[in-house]
Amino acid sequence: MDIQRQEHGRNGAFFIDEDGEWVAELTYIKTGEDTMVIDHTEVDPKFSGEHLGKDIVAAAVNFARENGLKIKPLCPYARGVIDATPEFQDVLA
Repeated sequence: MDIQRQEHGRNGAFFIDEDGEWVAELTYIKTGEDTMVIDHTEVDPKFSGEHLGKDIVAAAVNFARENGLKIKPLCPYARGVIDATPEFQDVLA
């Protein structure tokens, strides 16, 4: 499943679309020039155990790195994934 990204102004989302329906999403808000706040992560329960949540957080981390951004993970799920993954912690604000 491909992770896609869309952005409108300061608001953005990473998502996985299956047949026109988002089955996983992570939403963020850009604050300032160099920070993105992750405020929500959700995966359709029928995809439980497929690691889509971690994959979508990883996509956000890679995006942050590629664009010189730091992440403030307000979403408890995203915070947990980043805290549990030492190689993601370089992007923490």
